[in-house]
Amino acid sequence: MNSPCRARRRAFLFAALAAGGAALWPHAHADLVDTVPRVKPSVVAVGTYMPNRNPAFRFLGTGFVVGDGRLIATNAHVVPETLDSQQMESMAIAVAGGQGGAVRRAERAASDKGRDLAVLRIDGPPLPAVTLAPADGVREGQSIAFIGFPIGNALGFSPVTHRGIVAAITPIGIPQASARDLNPALIRRLSGDRFEIYQLDATAYPGNSGSPVFDPASGEVVGVINMVFVKSTKESVLSDPSGISYAIPVTYLRTLLRDIR
Repeated sequence: MNSPCRARRRAFLFAALAAGGAALWPHAHADLVDTVPRVKPSVVAVGTYMPNRNPAFRFLGTGFVVGDGRLIATNAHVVPETLDSQQMESMAIAVAGGQGGAVRRAERAASDKGRDLAVLRIDGPPLPAVTLAPADGVREGQSIAFIGFPIGNALGFSPVTHRGIVAAITPIGIPQASARDLNPALIRRLSGDRFEIYQLDATAYPGNSGSPVFDPASGEVVGVINMVFVKSTKESVLSDPSGISYAIPVTYLRTLLRDIR
């Protein structure tokens, strides 16, 4: 027969397991349900605004609020090089909520094309900003999540959450089918301009460019989604996704933010 002490220990263990193991392993089962509402208000749609266009706001990618609440982080490839000044086209963000979202004008504050990062500045009252994780804290195999607009405004301006893991921390550069597919920019990245990027075991889509990648437990942002691996053709990304995505480490975003005055 079991002793009373052993029975009490077993009862405690079963109670802890029934509660999700929180009493024994407080960080083993991060509850994304509690974290998403904290991160979601900081996620915005990035695009351009033209008053005489229908629709006036044209979606280009995802962004998220950083710093003092008036700065928006996104990818450099999301921000167009030129705007149609004659048609009064301007950079803009759309804040989720309400029909079509509340559109606010924006301007480029900083850009790092080599690492595919850009920061926009918006006017008006500040928006809730995310917390950036400390540098160099990401490990292979850890859980991550990201929020963005996976197919743009086709699903409406409602941020969508995906989750996965950091599959590898690897030098940037997508494996090419043959040597003739290598381009000068890729060769530079794999040699002198090489830097590490997060390869994610998670499905992202083109509209997710600029989405914040965050820790499911703390909500701290660890990276920025910037591309997906295409198995065959760009047209197949939606119907046959590879499940391999990439993110720029947040340490490079920290560096870019330090240069903003």
